[in-house]
Amino acid sequence: MLHSMSTTVEPDSERSAAEVNEEIRALWRRSGGTLSVEQREQYQQLVLEWATAAPQSSRAA
Repeated sequence: MLHSMSTTVEPDSERSAAEVNEEIRALWRRSGGTLSVEQREQYQQLVLEWATAAPQSSRAA
């Protein structure tokens, strides 16, 4: 099931990395592979949300 497509990212979101990833994929599908300025902004916000939600490695780089 797809999460509803929001235009803003909630900083304290409880969504999993998988849910955010699915929204990123849906954004790319809707765009046809070329993001508008607004879509790029949304993409950047989603990537930040995904990075926050993604499990962190226990090893230092």
